[in-house]
Amino acid sequence: MIVSDIPGLILAGGLSRRMGTNKVLSPLGGKPLMSHVIDRVTPQVTTLALNASESWADTFGLPLVPDTKAGHAGPLAGILAGMRHFERHAPQATHFLTVPADSPFFPADLAARLIDHITGENAIVIAASTGQVHPVFGLWPIAIADDLEAWLGDDRNRRIRSFLARHPTIGVSFPPIESLTTSIDPFFNINTPDELVTAETFFKSMSA
Repeated sequence: MIVSDIPGLILAGGLSRRMGTNKVLSPLGGKPLMSHVIDRVTPQVTTLALNASESWADTFGLPLVPDTKAGHAGPLAGILAGMRHFERHAPQATHFLTVPADSPFFPADLAARLIDHITGENAIVIAASTGQVHPVFGLWPIAIADDLEAWLGDDRNRRIRSFLARHPTIGVSFPPIESLTTSIDPFFNINTPDELVTAETFFKSMSA
């Protein structure tokens, strides 16, 4: 299956409870965490949007795609918002890439490798590492938007892995990222101040 148009969506709808402050604005290597994510994903997609609705999001200059479902319904709500957004604004696209706003080290070939596994059966393609799947790093077929919207109509349906079980899902494994002195999971995400310290240490080791 040849895919030439993959838009991207950064998921930034979390509440940052464990960080204590808005984690996407936390400094890493001298600039906001969100800036690292934008820099990393931009070369991999044809267009990029941001799933967020708070005032801080305007500062990054991306089209904002707020949740279409009221309340904080988790990443599936952001994914649904992306599906509806790209239905209108990227009608030629069959899939779009999602990445979370709190993971700065994901692979530079993430989209390319996931695209290689797209099938013609509306399969969801997600990233994996060290035996764990990371569904928020995924290629989502826009054609399943109606099913996802119906699924989220039941407030008990919030778990992303439960939704994946409804559709063909393909996992693509990625190795750790190596620096001269250490390594880190490519999908390491930052939720706490301690994890931000870990990320800063690895970031410095990459440029050592």
